Amino acid sequence: MDNAPKKYVYFFGDGGADGSVAMKNLLGGKGANLAEMTNIGIRVPPGFTISTEACKYYYANDGAYPDGLYDEIAKNLARLELITEKGFGDAKNPLLLSVRSGAVFSMPGMMDTVLNIGLNDKSAAAIIKETGNERFVYDSYRRFVQMFGNVVLGMEHSKFEQILETKKKHRNTELDTDLDSNDLKDLVSKYKELILTDTGIEFPTAPREQLKMTINAVFGSWNTNRAITYRNLNNISHDLGTAVNVQTMVFGNRGNDSGTGVCFTRDVATGANKFYGEYLMNAQGEDVVAGIRTPHTFSQLKNEIPKIYEELEAVRDRLEKHYREVQDVEFTIESGKLYILQTRGAKRTIQAGVKIVVDFVDEGLIDRDTAVLRVNPNRVDQLLHKRVDPEAAVNVIANGLPASPGAAVGRAIFSSQRALQCAERGENVVLVRLETSPDDVGGMHASQGILTARGGMTSHAAIVGRGMGRCCIVGCNDINVDITANRFTAGDIVVNEGDYITLNVSGDTGEVILGKTDLIDPEMTGDFKTVMGWATDAKKLGVRTNADTVYDSQVARDFGAEGIGLCRTEHMFFGVDRLPIVQQMILAENEESRKNYLEKLRPMQKEDFTRIFKVMKDLPVTIRLLDPPLHEFLPKTEDAVKETATSMNIGVDELKNIIQSLHETNPMLGHRGCRLGITHPEIYEMQVQAIFEAAAELARDGHRVIPEVMIPLVGHVNELKFTKKRLIKTAEEVMKRYGTEIEYLFGTMIEIPRAAVTADEIAEEAEFFSFGTNDLTQMTFGFSRDDIGKFLPLYLESGILESDPFVTIDQGGVGKLVEIGVLKGRSTKPDLKIGICGEHGGNPASVEFCHRTGLDYVSCSPFRVTAAILAAAHAAIKEKNGDGRS
Repeated sequence: MDNAPKKYVYFFGDGGADGSVAMKNLLGGKGANLAEMTNIGIRVPPGFTISTEACKYYYANDGAYPDGLYDEIAKNLARLELITEKGFGDAKNPLLLSVRSGAVFSMPGMMDTVLNIGLNDKSAAAIIKETGNERFVYDSYRRFVQMFGNVVLGMEHSKFEQILETKKKHRNTELDTDLDSNDLKDLVSKYKELILTDTGIEFPTAPREQLKMTINAVFGSWNTNRAITYRNLNNISHDLGTAVNVQTMVFGNRGNDSGTGVCFTRDVATGANKFYGEYLMNAQGEDVVAGIRTPHTFSQLKNEIPKIYEELEAVRDRLEKHYREVQDVEFTIESGKLYILQTRGAKRTIQAGVKIVVDFVDEGLIDRDTAVLRVNPNRVDQLLHKRVDPEAAVNVIANGLPASPGAAVGRAIFSSQRALQCAERGENVVLVRLETSPDDVGGMHASQGILTARGGMTSHAAIVGRGMGRCCIVGCNDINVDITANRFTAGDIVVNEGDYITLNVSGDTGEVILGKTDLIDPEMTGDFKTVMGWATDAKKLGVRTNADTVYDSQVARDFGAEGIGLCRTEHMFFGVDRLPIVQQMILAENEESRKNYLEKLRPMQKEDFTRIFKVMKDLPVTIRLLDPPLHEFLPKTEDAVKETATSMNIGVDELKNIIQSLHETNPMLGHRGCRLGITHPEIYEMQVQAIFEAAAELARDGHRVIPEVMIPLVGHVNELKFTKKRLIKTAEEVMKRYGTEIEYLFGTMIEIPRAAVTADEIAEEAEFFSFGTNDLTQMTFGFSRDDIGKFLPLYLESGILESDPFVTIDQGGVGKLVEIGVLKGRSTKPDLKIGICGEHGGNPASVEFCHRTGLDYVSCSPFRVTAAILAAAHAAIKEKNGDGRS
């Protein structure tokens, strides 16, 4: 039995650092990379890592360390002294150290670092004697005292800055670099006095005490408020802990043969295979990033110090081949000698990321599956939409929910009718509403972007905006919209109709920007098509689109959609030439009169389906029969009621009475979906006749058409049985009349919890299921998707919910109903086709859930098809790898 004590400290290069997840979890990202670089022969300032296991022990035992930890630290410190031929605390040849945090996942700026540990008056004098550079030494010394006071003793950084600013003002200068050694020596004294006054503690002069206190502080920084918030925002576990890296200091500010810089092994903006970076001679690392001096480019380094440039080129090549990834490298030149301080995977634009992975495959560094996994499905929308120029200066006045990605600039317009008029004059507009309704579809289409004060991620505005590819922000509680006055306010700022605003939606951000902002056009490259081809080959899950226009259908097919999973027929009824007929049909006093008006609509519906079937030739098209309640097609405002009454030649009061009679307390649970098809069967019969006439005429011309007729809102098998019987009869009559047979299916949406738990019964009648997760989420949670914005932010902030359930499927509740529905449905029909057509179909996390649950396809808005394909490929590749690698 092995009774050896547990190891907590690893010298750089020890511990079998091999790039594995286990090693990264043990040493942290920074420590693992420092160890790996040491092992492959790259010159790294020597040091050691205190593992994340020590941090976990520290928090599990009220700030106590495991037995023997300090003995391990002392042993490794002695080894460091031997290698550097310096002594930590030696008054003649002192060793100085840095202590940096090193979490498993990069948390930039969230945790703490202290440099120049070991400096005191004696060691400072020794280094001055060695270097002959008093200014360099006291500049390092004052930085150390300030960092120690701030990080270790918890003092406000601003208190030190006030002393520094007073000194610079006294010297009539704005730059730290203009202070001489006497100024810096005086700052050291004043900083120490501040520490004593503020904390009652004398600045420690014993190097080992400095080191011990700093290690404690770095472990303590794991649970600062800012670190906890960052982990919450980035879904990083709070249980991982941080490592601590203790490393020999190297200095880029020792003279003109020293310097510091940052470089990238490829261009992270474009992806070009171009080595680039910035550097400064006789400077510290913070000088490069703080803008104190203007850094030089690598083209100058090649001329100024060709030997160093050649060494960096060799390091670049070795790191890329070792990590098989683009690297962000920090380096220091000390007295003509190059040291690599850190390397990590480089952040890059999505455009650069796509080019880089294709190049890496071509160069044999990675395979296609790895390339696909490195393209983030959550970011590909940036390749499909305009975006705000990152260099533009912007004034963000409000934030809302990022319902549909992209960017839009236009005049704020508060009426759909006026938006249409402005668009006809060639003006770019942004439609601003409290919330949108089907009446606003025309104005939404005419606008560059859509902004609503109310609503959630599956509200009318969000769904229609995504379908149209319009930039859309919903639930913007930061603004107060006054439709009567045609203006909105954001704090003290008033935006009147006609004023320019910009919408910027990217990732989790939905920004309202005052005024015009420069936009960048999307770039669809051949590399992106290559990656999407690899993703399509890798995925198992089908990807369809939600589309009800020819434009949407063509866009989605071009992006790789494999059919239509949801064609919402109600959107077809809002055309200028159709809405009056629909309204006449609603107001008809008997079935015969209704049929007369429906007969006028039938040719229009047939033409709609004909055009969509042509675009989707050889692919399935799932058509949802009319779903919303009839009152949604009737006018809502006083002016609209008067206008409609006049056009229909009836009294205003009479029309108001009819509208009132159709009013429902809770229309979400009211007279809609299959309930409408049962009470008014002539509506669904007209739609099915139009569908099959369009399909029959195209079939006669040699087109393969695959209509899938979906009956919405079924909660009981008898609703489906009753409705389906009449509709199949209508379909058969059409096919008989045309003398043709059409491949078709009749199915239903599973969007009521009862339907999910009785799916085995419903599958007796249905030939396919499509989970309508928008409504299923509403009915499972009892949330209104239009009103959730009033309390959702607090739910997310407080940890009541992990994510918006209308964005990412709630796997513990709604997801369980989906799993039950799949299991029960296929217990009746093993080959039952099952998909999902809610907005979750374009959410990567939800797509992965659908893959695991065994669905046949997901369906999403056209501009989310590429994200869904990538997410489906990720799920399939991870499953194949069997280890969750991403």
